[in-house]
Amino acid sequence: MIDGIDIKEKPIEIRKKIGVISHETYLYHELTAAENLRFFGRMYGIENNDIEAKIDDLLKQVGLSYRKNDRVRTFSRGMKQRLSIARALIHDPPILLLDEPYTGLDQHASATFDRILDSMNAHDKTRVLISHDIERGISMCDRAVILTNGNIAHEMSGSEIGDLQKCRAIYERYVQEHA
Repeated sequence: MIDGIDIKEKPIEIRKKIGVISHETYLYHELTAAENLRFFGRMYGIENNDIEAKIDDLLKQVGLSYRKNDRVRTFSRGMKQRLSIARALIHDPPILLLDEPYTGLDQHASATFDRILDSMNAHDKTRVLISHDIERGISMCDRAVILTNGNIAHEMSGSEIGDLQKCRAIYERYVQEHA
């Protein structure tokens, strides 16, 4: 169940509620930035009269307005990752899955992405972050879990998350035990 909806009964409805950002961009390299966003927007059912403004807004947020009509194959790794962020947000999902989302982002792009994620907090959206960057991960969450062999090995929340050294020590313990 996600958001009260059975995954097996309504998988398409569930997909509309989730945005995914990972080290794989899921972009079409022969399409332009705008064409990619238009394609994904239509796939998620965004109306034609709303989509162009949404594309312009997202490209502005990720700093790619000036490359709107350029083919993705001409983009650097970081630019592709920024466009992937826009792709994941095109349908304004209430849930965002982040699998190593900072891959390929420079310091400026990382800060831009942090601002986007912060604005999601203000709109009460759920973010699930998968990361090996403990500092960044802990700074973004109110609950953290350490997975070992696909299972939750340890769960942290509250004051435990606020203690970065303690988080690191716990993480290192599980890494050493299961190496």
